[in-house]
Parts: sequence; structure tokens; C-alpha cells
Amino acid sequence: MRPVSVWQWSPWGLLLCLLCSSCLGSPSPSTDPEKRAGSQGLRFRLAGFPRKPYEGRVEIQRAGEWGTICDDDFTLQAAHVLCRELGFTEATGWTHSAKYGPGTGRIWLDNLSCSGTEQSVTECASRGWGNSDCTHDEDAGVICKDQRLPGFSDSNVIEVEHHLQVEEVRIRPAVGWGRRPLPVTEGLVEVRLPDGWSQVCDKGWSAHNSHVVCGMLGFPSEKRVNAAFYRLLAQRQQHSFGLHGVACMGTEAHLSLCSLEFYRANDTARCPGGGPAVVSCVPGPLYAASSGQKKQQQSKPQGEARVRLKSGAHPGEGRVEVLKASTWGTVCDRKWDLHAASVVCRELGFGSAREALSGARMGQGMGAIHLSEVRCSGQELSLWKCPHKNITAEDCSHSQDAGVRCNLPYTGAETRIRLSGGRSQHEGRVEVQIGGPGPLRWGLICGDDWGTLEAMVACRQLGLGYANHGLQETWYWDSGNITEVVMSGVRCTGTELSLDQCAHHGTHTTCKRTGTRFTAGVICSETASDLLLHSALVQETAYIEDRPLHMLYCAAEENCLASSARSANWPYGHRRLLRFSSQIHNLGRADFRPKAGRHSWVWHECHGHYHSMDIFTHYDILTPNGTKVAEGHKASFCLEDTECQEDVSKRYECANFGEQGITVGCWDLYRHDIDCQWIDITDVKPGNYILQIVINPNFEVAESDFTNNAMKCNCKYDGHRIWVHNCHIGDAFSEEANRRFERYPGQTSNQII
Repeated sequence: MRPVSVWQWSPWGLLLCLLCSSCLGSPSPSTDPEKRAGSQGLRFRLAGFPRKPYEGRVEIQRAGEWGTICDDDFTLQAAHVLCRELGFTEATGWTHSAKYGPGTGRIWLDNLSCSGTEQSVTECASRGWGNSDCTHDEDAGVICKDQRLPGFSDSNVIEVEHHLQVEEVRIRPAVGWGRRPLPVTEGLVEVRLPDGWSQVCDKGWSAHNSHVVCGMLGFPSEKRVNAAFYRLLAQRQQHSFGLHGVACMGTEAHLSLCSLEFYRANDTARCPGGGPAVVSCVPGPLYAASSGQKKQQQSKPQGEARVRLKSGAHPGEGRVEVLKASTWGTVCDRKWDLHAASVVCRELGFGSAREALSGARMGQGMGAIHLSEVRCSGQELSLWKCPHKNITAEDCSHSQDAGVRCNLPYTGAETRIRLSGGRSQHEGRVEVQIGGPGPLRWGLICGDDWGTLEAMVACRQLGLGYANHGLQETWYWDSGNITEVVMSGVRCTGTELSLDQCAHHGTHTTCKRTGTRFTAGVICSETASDLLLHSALVQETAYIEDRPLHMLYCAAEENCLASSARSANWPYGHRRLLRFSSQIHNLGRADFRPKAGRHSWVWHECHGHYHSMDIFTHYDILTPNGTKVAEGHKASFCLEDTECQEDVSKRYECANFGEQGITVGCWDLYRHDIDCQWIDITDVKPGNYILQIVINPNFEVAESDFTNNAMKCNCKYDGHRIWVHNCHIGDAFSEEANRRFERYPGQTSNQII
């Protein structure tokens, strides 16, 4: 099983990077300390728990006194400057709310504002040295790129005082080691120390301790074990105890945060009268089937979840959204910490939280922000049980949406898939491992019908994030000596954790196109776009126009009219069109770009523009039971940044054969008065209907979330006028509210309340 790395905290026993800033402030370190006068007298170090050598709480020594930095107004640009002060090339992230534990002493800097190009932190704006209104619960940390500045010397790292640390934790089955199905949920608790793996003495071991260990290993809860069985077993086995006196409160995110003691090397009597600590963890619903506990999980009645994660690249991570008054909304990141994040993770069936994310690190939501200043103790069963503040419009923005990364059980799924032949580890021909009859063997996947949804599952199983492309031909990637196709007919919904959970042909493979050149491949990415339609604008701008046929020749050429238009008496007569504006936002973490390059765009002479995607949007009129009575489609004849948020610059413009796309934080507006921005309802009879708009309907371009690509509205058409109301994104309502929407009987009058 894969162990979870943790470090023991001791305020004096950490590996501290004490870096002389006169050597490390710039890519070309100067031997003359006077050239770094800005940082004269300052020293920097990384501290805290649990952490790796290139991350931690930032501490600064000034006038002989060590202190911290407050996270107010802290940005990635400030992290870049501090990482260079610490001897690293750049920052890859930063943390808030004392993720690495609260520091001690002074808080030297507050409201730190850097552009990212400063040679020293002293060149950044702030409230002044020692002037702060923060507490140490707001200490900032940085995550630096694990790459040193040229000229960095190991002599700049000072190891203060070495103490034993709990580096990794695992559960080892007492019997059948190596033959148990994954994930392993019950067994002896073992910690890895410098001299190897050791057991933990169970004297004083409590359910709180088990709760912390299970959370670290990806399980939401624990259950009692058969103590008599393990006592009897312990008498027949030899044990090596390295840890005792563990006392957790149950709310810790890591075992290293609990009170604990190590045995000394000269301790001869270890754990007298005791035995090895044992835990039994309860897996969440996603992992219950593989661990043989599915029946037990299903026996518990479960209502609709009131918390969910959106837009995460990996299972157990994403933007936190909560259900209030039948509508989903986000959580503001003010005072968001590991305790609150762990409550969310356990509520969703994962372990404790690895990270509490702020600043919309998992993309911005849209719509309501339901909660702010959530303060959990860590013992709550639901985020809604935590004290919180009901938010008002001016309190928070979606740029402050909170997110989480949860601990997950180790299933070994990533060991059954690999990529070959690609230019990097994120791309290549997909190879899967199958067993029987005979030994395990690697093979290829037939490329027939392989698309974005299948590629999303493959990238998720590989641990490589999202899928940029799902490829049906991979002749340009060398397959090596693997030539056998072992899987075909793969069809995924996009939510599966591994390819073997998708539908496929089984042991007998069938390929329309044979040969290794027609096998499946992927290109994965840690980021993806996320398109969302502004539903309120559709409702506000919808109206009917009777448009003369002589003005619709170009629209007919692009198939924007109903099929009955072909038999109309051109150019006489008219078509009845339901017009509306659509404003499409990119709220993801990568630009939305057409799948096809400019060389393959199609020029349409009539309208005088290029189509980068043949079908970008579907427009449909449905009966309440889902029957389609009118349809339209929109080609992406101009994907561009119409407007952007204040701090975002436009990148895409269609003029002069320019690049097409939608930048993160921007939106593309298709006005109601342009061609094809309609549904031809000439043949629709009066009645109550559903207006449905679906963006990127064929999943041509990968997104972090496809569930929010559809928008629906109720509408009443009396033959002359139309009333459009109750417009909402497909996943914005609760399940019950969606059922009410679908059972909506329609308007008996033209008055809409």
C-alpha cells in the first residue's frame, strides 16, 4: 500500500532552511554582500509541519528576532520573491491560515504587496515592519519549485537540532500480507522511522487515535476491532515498537500533530503488557465495493448530499459547494482552514483534508455564495453543523471560493495503466494491464469510439488530471514491443475512477480498424476550461421575431432553420424565430480553445467568417416529457473574448483571421440580433415547453466539468407571444427542485409570478 507522508511537529526540532539572503537573492549570486543591501540583516527560513524541504511557513529574522508574515493580501507574486530569498528559482503556490502550524514571536509583515520582480522583500509594499493586526492563525506559507538558484551551496542549509519524525504511516494486515484486495482497511498501525518500519504500542490507544489514522489513509471513519483476536495473534508474532503514548483529540489532520513519544535506542522493555495498535477503517461509498463492504454501506438510508466538490482534477478535490434553499452555492474562503476542509472531506466519504484551498484555486463558481467565516472544530459530521456567517453580496466574491484536497485510500489503480511513446509523461498511447488466463500482461485499447470522456477517466486513473484530447489514432507514437489489443468498445460516462469501471467488450475484443496505429491515446493536463452559460441573460432577452425569408439565405445555408424551411416558397413568407442572447463564461483554469487548428477551419463565404467548431451549442425546444419539437445549433463562427473581469486581459479576437478561444475570466457574448442565434419555432404549436441550451454538446473540447454545460427554462407559447422563466444551469438545483421543474404543469394564464 502507498504510505502517507507526515512529519512530526516540534517547535525546536525542524529542519530549517536558514538562508543568508546576501547569497541567494538573484539568479546570479553576488560575492559582494553590499549588492544586496535591501536584505541586509535579514535571514529567511521555512518551518512548520507537515512539509517537504521546499515548502513551509515563512519566517524572517530581523534584529535577531524570528517572526512570520500575515496572509492578508498575500499573493503568488509575493511567494515568488520569498522563494528567491530562500534560494529557490520560483514559487508554485502559497498557503494561508497557518497551514504549516502557527508560528511564534513577532508578525513582521502584513498586507505584503509585491509585483514578483523585486530582488528583495524589502522592496515590496507593506504596513511596515512589525505593524500588524493579525494573529499567528493567519501565518502565510510558500511552496517553492524544487530547483535551486545557480550557485546555491548546501552550506546555506543549517540543520538546527535533529529529532525523530513520523515520516510515513500505513496499515499492515495481520494475516495475508500482499494478498488482500485494495484498499486495505484493517490491520496493524505502522510508522516509518529512520531505521525502518515500526509498530505503535496500544497502551492508551483510543478511538480518537484510530480516527486520525483512518483519516490520513483516506477513510472517513473507523469501527471497533476484534481485540481478542489481535491479542492472541500478537502472542505468536514478534514486534518492533518505535512509538508509544499516542494521544490524539480526533480532530488532527495528521498523526504528527498528536502528542506522542518515541522509544529510545537503549529502551529494552518496550510496550510491557501491551501489543501493537490496530485500526479498522470504514471506506466511503466510492471505495466500499472494492473493499467488500458495499452491502453494509447500502443498508444505511442516504438522502441527497448537501455538500459537493466541483472542477477538481483528481478524486477528492475541488471547489466546495453547499445546498441551501434547493440551490447550490459556494463557500467564501475567509477563515477557511484544515478543520473545516476535513469536515467536508469526511462528509463526502473521503479521509481528512490534505489541503484547505483559498482564492478560487479550483476555479470560480457562479451564482450564490452561501457561507462565509466557517469555523469548525473538526468533530462535526457536516459542514452545516459548523458555526458560520450568512453572506451578503458585498461580503465576498467568487475569486474567494474555497476548495479542498482530501486524503484518498490507496487502490493501486494507477499501477494498472501507463502511457508509452509520448513526448512527455502527460501524453502517449494508453496501455492497460489485464490478468488471466495466465500471468498479468500489458496491452493496448482499440481506438474505436474513444473520445474525451474515456480520455478523462484514463487521465484520472493515471493521476495526471484532466484530458486535453482523446485520440483514436496514435501511429505517430511508437508502441514499443506492445502490440496486442486487450480492450475494446470502451464507453465511459466520465465520472469513473478507472477504465475497468467503464463498459467494454470484455475478454473478446472487436475492432473495426485493426493495427496499433488505430489504438487509443491521451494528452493529459493539470488544468482545463469550464464553460458556463449566463442563464439570467437568456431569460431577460428572449423574444419572438417573424423574419422574412429573403433575409435568411445565409442562415439556411448554415442549416440554422427547421427542415420545413426547405419546402417554403422562397423568398416569400417568413419564419418565426425565438431569439435570445447567450453569454458564455470560462470559469475554469485553462483557456477554452477549439479542438481543430486554424489550418482546418472552414470559411463560410455567405457570412464572411471561419467556423472553428461545426457545432458549438445545441438549442432545443422540448415537451415536458422530453420530446424534441424544435431544434437549432450554433457553429463557433467567432469564439472570442467579448468582455473580461477587471484584472484579466483579452487574448482572443476573430478579426483578421485571429486566434479563437475564451480566456479564463472572460466571456463570449452572442447577441440576440445575429444570425443563427435563435430556434426556428415556425412549426411549434402553442403549449408549455422547456427551452434547453447545451454548450460543447459533443464533448469536442475537454472541460473540468460537463455537468454545468446545459441550461433549461420553462416557457409558455400561446401562438403569438412567449414567456421564458425559471432559467437555470442544469446542476444548479437540488434533485427535488429538478424533479419539480420536470413535472411543471405549465402556465394556465400568461401571468408569471
